[in-house]
Amino acid sequence: MGVVVLYKSMSLDGFVAGPEVSAEHAMGRGGTRLHEWMFTDRPDPRDKEVLASMGASAGAVVVGRRTFDVGLPHWQDTPYPAPTFVLTHRTRDDLVMRSATFTFVTDGVEAALKAARNAAGDQDVVVMGAETGRRFLRAGLLDELLINLVPVVLGSGVRLLDDLPRIELTRTQVIASDAVTHLRYRVVR
Repeated sequence: MGVVVLYKSMSLDGFVAGPEVSAEHAMGRGGTRLHEWMFTDRPDPRDKEVLASMGASAGAVVVGRRTFDVGLPHWQDTPYPAPTFVLTHRTRDDLVMRSATFTFVTDGVEAALKAARNAAGDQDVVVMGAETGRRFLRAGLLDELLINLVPVVLGSGVRLLDDLPRIELTRTQVIASDAVTHLRYRVVR
């Protein structure tokens, strides 16, 4: 069985999106700076390796409804070619895109995780979205956290680690390039 992992690019001041997240600005104003390391014309081989590993390990994805609503128009599909489970309070028919099926789960994080684990098999379950990540952390359902720390101060926006109880982490990996420092942690139980 794979791990349940949250991948997030984050500014030095702890923001994972800029202010005013909307359909027009899926990463908030200025938030696309957090993902520039992924989309550069001349990527660092270390960053390419991290990206390749993230994509290859994903067997299923859990996203929040807001991430789905603001992200899907930009992605035109899911960032990971894997079954994707959308945490929501509103029911909707499943949606099939080019590389993934979106299943809408209304029974909470545990139900979404169970469905995602069944779909992922031996691969990882990737958690996307700040609020969804916090919900998984609060519930003790996250195994690992990969923070892609970008050397920028956004000043405001959406924080990942707000309003959480004490959580102990053990650093398991550090990979640094000029554009980003990849910090991988295991959640201590």
